[in-house]
Amino acid sequence: MDSVLMNKASKPPIGVSRDATVIAAVRLMASKRVGALLVLEDGRAAGIFTERDLMLKVVLEGRDPNSTLIADVLTSPVTPIRDDAALDEAVHLMLMRHIRHLPLVDREGRVLGMLSMRDLVEEEIDELKHSVDGLAAYAGYDGAGG
Repeated sequence: MDSVLMNKASKPPIGVSRDATVIAAVRLMASKRVGALLVLEDGRAAGIFTERDLMLKVVLEGRDPNSTLIADVLTSPVTPIRDDAALDEAVHLMLMRHIRHLPLVDREGRVLGMLSMRDLVEEEIDELKHSVDGLAAYAGYDGAGG
């Protein structure tokens, strides 16, 4: 049975090679409408390239995106989360590490998908709405005979 995290993750994860240029990665991010790309090696996350990397390591440092390689600006090591973890564990990990993307991995560390903070917040909101609806129904119940 799929976990909540597996159901929320983008599958397959969108990746880029170490030898891709930053401009190629940004074009891929724009076309796929994502804020991060994984750098995969043998099915495992060797690094991640995010919007933050673009801003801090390329734009701020004045690097040429046409000639700068992803290998020179990616973030490594990557913080992953196991596919059998709970939703609140993923949210907590993202908040504590100040990150917005988590590779979802199996027991062997192979990447199964990518989670974004947006995916997890949407799930949390859905759960809260369900709880509020349940409480409202309970509060409105008068009991047998009124």
